[in-house]
Amino acid sequence: MSWHMPAETDPHERLWMAWPSQGYTLGETDEDAHEARAAWAAVAHAARRFEPVTMVVRREDREIARAYLDPRVDLLEAELDDAWMRDIGPSFVLGTGEDAAADGGPGLGAVDWVFNGWGQQDWATWGHDAEIGRTVSEAAGAEHVPSRLVNEGGGFHVDGLGTVLLTETVQLDPGRNPGITKAEVEAELALTIGARHAIWLPRGLTRDSQRFGTRGHVDLVAAIPRPGTLLVHVQHHPEHPDHEVTGEILEALHASRTADGRPWEIIEVPAPAQLHDGEDWVDWSYLNHVAVNGGLVACSFNDAHDEKALRLLADAYRGRHVSAVDARAIFSRGGGIHCITQQQPRADARAVGRI
Repeated sequence: MSWHMPAETDPHERLWMAWPSQGYTLGETDEDAHEARAAWAAVAHAARRFEPVTMVVRREDREIARAYLDPRVDLLEAELDDAWMRDIGPSFVLGTGEDAAADGGPGLGAVDWVFNGWGQQDWATWGHDAEIGRTVSEAAGAEHVPSRLVNEGGGFHVDGLGTVLLTETVQLDPGRNPGITKAEVEAELALTIGARHAIWLPRGLTRDSQRFGTRGHVDLVAAIPRPGTLLVHVQHHPEHPDHEVTGEILEALHASRTADGRPWEIIEVPAPAQLHDGEDWVDWSYLNHVAVNGGLVACSFNDAHDEKALRLLADAYRGRHVSAVDARAIFSRGGGIHCITQQQPRADARAVGRI
């Protein structure tokens, strides 16, 4: 079977999430725990307005999760270390070619990347999370597609037409894939998600590249709202170290092309006006959103730039209703809305077309 990963804007069967249940994500106090649970629940409820949502939850947390979640949010019991479903869960793909046609249409596959705690970070545990890819693929009724690549869903973006966005600091990270080459990464992505055109960005945002980050996930710096168009996170304030970083990323993307050789339409989305959270430079990004059927669940930050950014997103995702969720509690734990969600495409998505 050959596999193809649809664009995130293609029709979904459902959205997958994981419930915060322990460690730094849950926090040290009752107030911390409530903040985390309320934030994850808010994203689930915003998405559930548009499509089914399944939350993976530990058995001992089922009762507390149900107290926070709308009863229409489905629960699946499994052991968890953390709550970043984009990274610990599988990347769903659809079957292509003669084998798929013989089976009556595109079947659903689930690429199960090797997960090792974002490059064997000393603060991370991943014994349970490394099994979530298989658990979710089985629950979804998908064919399990194991990969030898250490990778996370937040570490790449696809346009559904063969292009994949990557950062050199993630897939080439010695803590993930020591000694691997770009050609080897690209070969594995061609095999698992049908990518035929890779665009390598030099790095990710500053805070995300430090000890408690992912070492540079692409889903904080770029997104693809429609074929041929890129949304790019831009830090305009010269004092923020991401001013230089996003300049480099913009330069690389302006020099790149789509899979069919055309220049991208690039839409710059400004970073939030707030620069620091009292601990470090923020890596808050409006690009860490998730598309859902007919909608978009977007990050807000109670920030002066929220209105402009959300308007840019509404224009880019034409015809979708934008629902904003305060993402500060999620970012304070290391990620955003895209990081805690994972879409499962409809098996007939390409036949139906983009919603």
